[in-house]
Amino acid sequence: MGLASVIDNRSILEKATDLALSDLTTDGGLLESEQAQRFIRILIDESVVMKQATVVPMKSHKKLLEKARFASRVLRAGAEATALPVADRSKPDLSKVELDAQLFKAEVRLNDEVLEDNIERGNLKNTIMQMMAEAISRDMDEVIINGDTSSGDAFLAKFDGLLVQASSNVVVVGSTPLDKTVLRDMLKTMPSEFLRNKRALRYFTSVDARLDYVDSLSDRATDLGDRSTTMDPGTEIGYSAVPVIDVPLFPEDQGSLGETSVILTDPKNIHVGIWRNIKVETDRLVREGVLIIVATLRFDMKFTEETAVVKATKVKVT
Repeated sequence: MGLASVIDNRSILEKATDLALSDLTTDGGLLESEQAQRFIRILIDESVVMKQATVVPMKSHKKLLEKARFASRVLRAGAEATALPVADRSKPDLSKVELDAQLFKAEVRLNDEVLEDNIERGNLKNTIMQMMAEAISRDMDEVIINGDTSSGDAFLAKFDGLLVQASSNVVVVGSTPLDKTVLRDMLKTMPSEFLRNKRALRYFTSVDARLDYVDSLSDRATDLGDRSTTMDPGTEIGYSAVPVIDVPLFPEDQGSLGETSVILTDPKNIHVGIWRNIKVETDRLVREGVLIIVATLRFDMKFTEETAVVKATKVKVT
């Protein structure tokens, strides 16, 4: 193939790519509203945590979540035609949680072969959206779980994740593997007002910790014990009707012995706010034949009610 032919092919490729990208972005690289919503949907679908959590599109980088609950008894003994005395009247506990979306950037690189294949199929725009979302979604899970403002890792130091935020109800396990005793103690630690809808709760932990729990069930001389050795990895398994979910980005290197943590909460109590002004910019490395796509977005994570969360620490990973 002559040099002129190579240049012509590259020119055709660049023009087709430019058309696809111009269709993807608008003023200053911002995704259009419908495109941003679709991008957020892909992020949720590719994530383990966000698929379970409450994801809130934000109109600006800050959003207040209103909280109202009755933490104590509201019913009193009544008498006909008599109002309750002032001391017996109830009012809700009112408070607010603020989502403060932090700035993150992601870089995705696509080589010419990938671009050529997708241009021929007419789905380059979808490929770009999908590949960016897959890369970003994985990393969002990491900071949502492991974020720590005291971390030396600038990425994780953007905000406190769910493991740091969960501080009110803590069960210290003491370097033993995950078993029914740990899960039972976590349920007992959960304030009773949040157990009224126990079936909405979920245990979240690491992959190996869940495997240890499955192995602990196999030691039982029961039908469940027999099935636990052959069940499909995706089979739902839990304790007291509360599923145990493994999350790949849960840490397994806590402590000197190799430990992890477990979170118990209603996943809808996990609020992830994503500012809908998502920006996409591109550049091209001609010599390498690579298209660089940089996505800029802001997001934050908060528990709506932190006291409705139980954390177990020092769970040994065998």
